[in-house]
Amino acid sequence: MSRPLFSIEGIRKAYGSKVVLSDLSFEVPAGESFVILGGSGSGKSVLLRQLNGLERPDSGRVVFDGIDLSSLEERDLFPIRKRVAMLFQSGALFDSMTVFDNVAFPLRQDGGHGEQAIAERVHELLERVRLPDIDAKMPAALSGGMKKRVALARSLALSPEVVLYDEPTTGLDPRTSATIGSLIKTQQQQLRVTSIVVTHDLALARRVGDRVAFLDRGRFRFVGDWADADQTDDELFAAFLGGREEIDEA
Repeated sequence: MSRPLFSIEGIRKAYGSKVVLSDLSFEVPAGESFVILGGSGSGKSVLLRQLNGLERPDSGRVVFDGIDLSSLEERDLFPIRKRVAMLFQSGALFDSMTVFDNVAFPLRQDGGHGEQAIAERVHELLERVRLPDIDAKMPAALSGGMKKRVALARSLALSPEVVLYDEPTTGLDPRTSATIGSLIKTQQQQLRVTSIVVTHDLALARRVGDRVAFLDRGRFRFVGDWADADQTDDELFAAFLGGREEIDEA
């Protein structure tokens, strides 16, 4: 395994009396595709938002490439977020902008990119997500799967080292979900992008994940590869993998 790109050290996050993450520690090496599984309300998306400073843990540390994100001021997180992009569950496209302007947005915000260079980059990215010739369309004219792919193109605009995926196949049919999974894997393999994927979609998880973690009640009950996952003696995780109803842990 390569060097740890992320080191999460004993983080805790609560909202009032509800503890969502509890003394959670793990590492993600550079170049890995790390999948976080768990049921609804298990804290998966909350965990993901700790990894680029959108939220901060109540205690513990989130260390990215040797930098403790938990200690940074908001302005100091801007360069980190260029390196750690996030694909939101909804896609979060700007409805008032064309596809072209959505994908170009981070390039223009970053500054220093001429319009010709921006146009070339936008068209390169739309080709990468298999959506050429839609740059003039508005988001309202796109299917759910197309919106996710445009959002993926936008997340890659500044050539990030990491992409955080928050439920990237929610609301999509199996065929479109498989396309999204294929694109996630392609970015990891061809661009050496580290992927951290939060999902409850087992087909996607198996398609893209090098390692898998199972989050329940704020802690990981399992972290390992798929060979070990399929042999797990954790009954709750085995039930999740088997698509069975949640069991009584007692």
